Amino acid sequence: MYDERLTVPRSWWLLALGLGLSLALVLLRFSPVAALVGLVAGTAAGAVALSSYGSARIRVVQGSLVAGAARIPVSALGEAEPLTPAEAVAWRGVKADPRAFMLLRSYVPTALRVEVTDPQDPTPYLYLSTRSPRKLADALAAARQAPTG
Repeated sequence: MYDERLTVPRSWWLLALGLGLSLALVLLRFSPVAALVGLVAGTAAGAVALSSYGSARIRVVQGSLVAGAARIPVSALGEAEPLTPAEAVAWRGVKADPRAFMLLRSYVPTALRVEVTDPQDPTPYLYLSTRSPRKLADALAAARQAPTG
């Protein structure tokens, strides 16, 4: 089994505070109370947005790969290729196929590219940002070899 949450880096949480401070400065013109409300509301809104963006998960469970909103049986997957940071940049840029499914997080430098072998599926491959591409590839291989019941 494999389970990874693609949380945002800790430093990004300063963005939520910056949003709150910006809103507070804008509302300070009206009153200090409005500025305080803007600080709290802006910081909370920024935190919710960051939390939502960082809630993407990649899991290998019950014979399926679950990546974000996508769920695909491991039997429909082919070779899994762990990508170095340089290869990951190439596969999300010049080598990218517009038909590919991409669970992309720019703050995760490594990725896994997994071929889709299902002839009914027009998706050529999955591009998954992951901090542990080798572990994810091993989990997919293990799930493929596990007996189905």
